Parts: sequence; C-alpha cells; structure tokens
Amino acid sequence: MIKYNPILFGAVLALGSCVSNKRSEQAPRAPSTVTAFQVKPETIPAVFEFVGVARSSHPVQIRARVEGYLWSVDYDEGSAVKIGDPLFKLDPRPFIASLEEANGILSREEAVLWRTKKALERTAALFPKNAVSQRDLDNATAAVMAAEASVISAKASVEQAALNLSFTNITSPIDGLTGRAIYQEGTLISPNVNGLLTEVSVIDPIWVLFSVSDNELLRGKGETAKKQLVLPPKQQYTVRLQLSDNSFFPYKGEVNFMAPTLDPATGALVVRATFPNPEGMILPGQFVRAYVTGAYRPNAICVPGKSILQGRDGMYVFVINKDSTVSLRNVEVGERFEQYWIIKEGLKEGESVVVDGTNKLSDGSSVKVTSVVPPPDLKIPQESTQ
Repeated sequence: MIKYNPILFGAVLALGSCVSNKRSEQAPRAPSTVTAFQVKPETIPAVFEFVGVARSSHPVQIRARVEGYLWSVDYDEGSAVKIGDPLFKLDPRPFIASLEEANGILSREEAVLWRTKKALERTAALFPKNAVSQRDLDNATAAVMAAEASVISAKASVEQAALNLSFTNITSPIDGLTGRAIYQEGTLISPNVNGLLTEVSVIDPIWVLFSVSDNELLRGKGETAKKQLVLPPKQQYTVRLQLSDNSFFPYKGEVNFMAPTLDPATGALVVRATFPNPEGMILPGQFVRAYVTGAYRPNAICVPGKSILQGRDGMYVFVINKDSTVSLRNVEVGERFEQYWIIKEGLKEGESVVVDGTNKLSDGSSVKVTSVVPPPDLKIPQESTQ
C-alpha cells in the first residue's frame, strides 16, 4: 500500500504552478483591434461662432411736429402697421382756426393786389397825356409789386397752416411693428419736451449684430496667419443663426457692415449681418448664436475627435507605427470642425492615428487595424454647425 506523503505532494503542486505561470508569462498577448484614420492635408471651411443680438434694420421714432393735446391713440400697441396707417391724432381745432385765419388774410391781400393793379392801369393810361407825373406812375407800380409780395407771403402762411393741421394726424412712415404708446389721450404734447410718442421698427429684413474680439482679429493677420486662414474677398461672409431652442433660422444672412474701428469700451469690432425675416421669427432684442462661414483653412491637418485624448501633459493621440505598434504622441489642438479637431503641431501627412479602441492601449501596444475611418465631408451642414 502506497503511503500519502503531504510534503512530497505539496512540492509537486508548487512545481506545477511555477511551470504554469512561466508558460503564461511567455505567451504572447494578442494585438488590440482598432480603427484608424490616415492624416491628410485638407482645405477645411472655417466656421466662427459668435453671440449676436437682433436689431431692426430701420427703426423710426414717431415724434410730434406740432404742439397740442393728444386727441386719440389710433393703433393697437405692438401690432404691425403699413405706410400711412394712423397712429395718433392731436386736437385739430386750433390748427383749423389758424388755417381759416390764414385763408382770410390771403383773401384780403388778393383784394389789395386787385385794387393796386386797377390803380396802376388808370395811372398808366393818364401818363401819356401828362395828366400824372412819373412819380405817380412809379408809386402805382411799386404798390402792385408790394401787394404781389403780400399775396405770396399770405399763400405761404396758408400752406404752413395746412401743413401744421396735417401734422395733427400722425401716421406710420414705414411698414413695421409698433411699440407701446408712451402717452395717452389728454396729454399736452410739445415737440421739444415730450414729442416722442412711440417707435415703429422694420423687421424684414432684420439685422443681427455681433462683436469680434481683437484676439480673433489678430489670428487672421500676419504672414503665418494668412497661410493658416484665407479670408473671403470683400467681406463675402455667410451667416446662419441658431435660435434659443437650438433650431436653425431657415434663412441665410450676409455681412453688410464691419466697423472701421474697435469699440474702446469692449475692445471688439462690431459686425452686422442682414437676414430676410418674412415670418417675423426674429424680433429686435432677441439673442441668437451666429455661425459665420466664408473663410477656409488651406492644408489643414485634422483628426476625428474620438482620437484625441487628454493626459497630464496635454492632448495626445496614438500613432500607428509600421510594425503595428502604437506610440503616444502629444499634439497641439486648434479649432474644431464638426466632429474633427484641427491639429496645429504633432502630426504630419501620411501618419495614421487610432480612432476607436484607444481605451485598451498604452505606449508600445500592438494593434490590428480592422477598418479605416473615411476623410471628413467638407460640406458645411445646413442644420447643424458645431
């Protein structure tokens, strides 16, 4: 009968375990499967993002031009009006009286003119017969001329009185949206004191103003900047707007003004874009997000955003070597275009980086490329610009 020796049995188990661990350490690790992206210079559209505020393209302050009591408010506050629609009416009675008085003065002066003309005719008929002197003829002629001048002055007074009467009917000079009525019926309105009655604003087209900082301006200047960013000629920028609900405004706009100087209070350059706004979706004072396109970046190096990782020393990528291993490489990241990042420094044409599968890698890991990510679609999307 074989006797059980616990010491010998333990030694055999320990020896087997050592052999098993040694075999496990010597077994080669299978390469990680990854997807790759090959670096290639591309001409990338440059998209600049700003916060803008809408402004009326034609705001008009409605002011009284004559003094009088406010007779009526003839519009619904906040409503849309057309050219010629009534807004306010001042008490017309004093101006009607002034017009009648001016007409009376005109009639009197016309009568004086008629009388002086008849006197001149009689004097002129008697002058060849030496019945009147040259002085009498000159006085009659001068009297006619003075009467004619008085008639001209009286007609001007009639026109002025009629004009003042017309100013009591205050109408809209443009098509637009009305503001609130600042004063109500019964208020004494004086042009020099409280003549502002309301405001009418054109909203089609609508303007959007945004500010470009001096840092952003400097990025587009200089020889190095010109190689990295090409601006469109004659400020031919296209602007799209994103509203507060993240939807995009259906109409594109164009930049139609850039301030020649920086605002000393903000250190920024004011830029204005104009948009068609037939449905009135955008109102003055509304904040929007503006995406400005038209410039482009020639020979830009870009990689998918998923290939960029954050480390203690900054951003890095895994570059695939010829021997199917990867090397960790720090990169300098620039602007973002859709789901791609532009790389300023760290990569060059022809190199490949890992896109999917980076969580399984470390510096020197073996990889097996299962698929290649296609190059970016350089068309700017119509409904999303991130």
